[in-house]
Amino acid sequence: MPGLMRQLRGLGGCTTPIRLDGHRTDVHTTTGEILHHLTASDLPAGHLLVRCNNRRTTRCPTCAETYRRDTYQLITAGLRGGKGTPAEVATHPRVFATFTAPSFGPVHNRPTKGRCRCGTQHPADAPELGTPLDPDTYDYEAAVLWNAHASKIWARFSIYLRREVAKRAGLSQRAFKEHARVSFAKVAEYQRRGAIHFHAVIRLDGPDGGDTPPPPWASAELLTDAIRAATTAALVPGPVIDRRAHTFAFGTQLDIRPIRTADLDAGTELTERAVAAYIAKYATKGAETATGTLDRPLKFLAELGRKSIPEHARRLIRTAWTLGARKDLEDLRLRAWAHMLGFRGHFSTKTRRYSTTLGALRTARAEWRRLQAAIARGDQNPADPTDDDTTLVLAHWAFAGTGLTRGEEWLAASLTHDPQEGDTTA
Repeated sequence: MPGLMRQLRGLGGCTTPIRLDGHRTDVHTTTGEILHHLTASDLPAGHLLVRCNNRRTTRCPTCAETYRRDTYQLITAGLRGGKGTPAEVATHPRVFATFTAPSFGPVHNRPTKGRCRCGTQHPADAPELGTPLDPDTYDYEAAVLWNAHASKIWARFSIYLRREVAKRAGLSQRAFKEHARVSFAKVAEYQRRGAIHFHAVIRLDGPDGGDTPPPPWASAELLTDAIRAATTAALVPGPVIDRRAHTFAFGTQLDIRPIRTADLDAGTELTERAVAAYIAKYATKGAETATGTLDRPLKFLAELGRKSIPEHARRLIRTAWTLGARKDLEDLRLRAWAHMLGFRGHFSTKTRRYSTTLGALRTARAEWRRLQAAIARGDQNPADPTDDDTTLVLAHWAFAGTGLTRGEEWLAASLTHDPQEGDTTA
């Protein structure tokens, strides 16, 4: 029982761990001596239990909280430095921009002034918010296809953004690479109407990224002007369905605000901490949070009849499923991503030079936990770098299932966990 409790505690509160079957052998590379041998059957749970690392709050709140914290650190490092990013990035021009989808038909909303088009002043938690005023005239087809093309629109925008910045600096695209670089980090969020929009931190750096200062002409105003021009130019041609040609672009509602440091906060300006917290919050939310849709794929459309979801989300899923049957749209994989209302892109992306990576943060956390465990065992030199040079690890693990048994769930529920501890390693 104590061993099982230690194994469950190592999950850090993960409720849907991955169960692995297999073995691990540590061999001394010089002498060939077997230093340690472990098989899954030797473990108290009968399997190696590994955190699921799911970013969705609806699937695993603990792992989602770890993902949110990591995203916060990633965004913060690109704003004020740290985690291998120089502190000088705090002086670089940067803005926080929100890119929305176009209109597919009027929906119930809460305008800052006046009432909704339906004549009602909806409360903030009204279930009808984001649903069409007239579902029969709402363009569900375009809404699903826009979600499916949202990542392509962003990719096109990022290309045009570099061109527009270079144009305003009086440089060619080739020469621009020798003077400056555009770095960004973004997350995708679902609006209540089920359309994707993007929140992004966009920064102007020197040619080698955050390690080099931006050129004298770089400013937040120039960057803002270039973003507006690139947003207008980023058009992605879509499919022709029933003689209707689709072209996709960002909506006209574009919000761009400069990011200031905390001591320059003036109410309407954004601080680094506020931006990082805002982006991290949405990194763990999917379509199911905003629209009430599903958080896992459908195998058959008939499953939809057994799901208790809003009618608006149901119609979006049905539209994606229907369009997914078309041969000319098979590259969009709409049926596989119908539960996501057509969107199949990554929810959190960044350029290489923006800051650290989620993988680096997980590795650092796992190494910290390994050192803490070594200290607890009384190792004389837990951080000895020569250990990895003299030990060969032979391991083979195979998927054996997910989740905990009823007894393991009961025991895990009795444990308390610190979400800052994060991942564990075998």
